[in-house]
Amino acid sequence: MSDTKTPKVQKTVQEWREQLTPEQFQIARKGGTERAFTGPNWDTKEAGLYTCVCCDSPLFRSETKFDSGTGWPSFTAPISDDAVTAHKDRSFFMVRTETRCAVCDAHLGHVFNDGPQPTGLRYCMNGTAMNFTPDA
Repeated sequence: MSDTKTPKVQKTVQEWREQLTPEQFQIARKGGTERAFTGPNWDTKEAGLYTCVCCDSPLFRSETKFDSGTGWPSFTAPISDDAVTAHKDRSFFMVRTETRCAVCDAHLGHVFNDGPQPTGLRYCMNGTAMNFTPDA
């Protein structure tokens, strides 16, 4: 994950509200979390690309997706080292690593150290924060 300064897509709160559904806005712009087993594509097994719902930046490929049993789309790695950024999240009386889109700073989910090889990471993402495009 990149910690470098990437040029950001910046919009006003009103512009984001006009672009996104209320649920997308709550999750991607306000840091919310969808209920497990309810978000789009949590169980999609098709080959394809996951992009940011806010700015359409490529985030994850289906080849790194796995069934974590959590009810959220889970991946072992982002599409590139500079696709997402990591941020300390101290909410809910715990310390976690929040994952955001590197281009528009949208909240995507969290990354944990309990994933399968080859990375040992589990990028636990909100399906509502991403669009899925199947491979042609």
